[in-house]
Amino acid sequence: MTYRIAVCDDCGADRQLLDRLLNTWAEERGHTVQTEFFPSAESFLFRWAEQQRFDLLLLDVEMGEMDGVELARQVRRDSELVQIVFITGYSDYIAEGYEVEALHYLLKPVSRDKLFQVLDRAADKLRRNSRCLNLNCYGELLRIPCHRIRYLDVQRNYVTVHADRDYTVKRSLSDFADELGEDFVRVGRGMILNLSYIRRVTKTEVHLSGGEVLPLPRGAYEPLNRAIIDGR
Repeated sequence: MTYRIAVCDDCGADRQLLDRLLNTWAEERGHTVQTEFFPSAESFLFRWAEQQRFDLLLLDVEMGEMDGVELARQVRRDSELVQIVFITGYSDYIAEGYEVEALHYLLKPVSRDKLFQVLDRAADKLRRNSRCLNLNCYGELLRIPCHRIRYLDVQRNYVTVHADRDYTVKRSLSDFADELGEDFVRVGRGMILNLSYIRRVTKTEVHLSGGEVLPLPRGAYEPLNRAIIDGR
């Protein structure tokens, strides 16, 4: 697998260290990395404006006029798929990472083992995000990115896939379980949920990040909680 990685850090020695570690990780895992290095947030944004094709960003937090957090905010407006990892000498910024859905924070000096663990997580998440669900719908074949699917529910013989829009097809809910993979969990007989969209679970309801509140079938609370813990 080939991964396009951007390293944005105003310290040349830190860039060289990350270059060595990234190449070692790729060699040990059987991957290929295409890495570009940037000494400032502004230089990266100039490249980003030309081509938004990076899979992973390793961003120093403390840089010149624009810091890594503000850079991540601008990138996240354009892409929800790129994985963002902050690298910092301080732990004060961790709360700000939630705003841009940062995958992780690494403290300097960067540890090989911790970096490799984060890179493995990023690779796994990128693999999951690349999966699509194929639907024969409205007389055409549609490919719906799995990471955009919030949930599926069934009414009689029809299943509705709730993504950027709703797609209704005449299939059984069981047909979808194997195609969707480990990010999804079946809840009762009538619903499949994407774990990444769940924000709150009560005994009777599940709240999704898009604002939907869905009824939870009797007996589903404990299994769903276990799936959330295991899946995340």
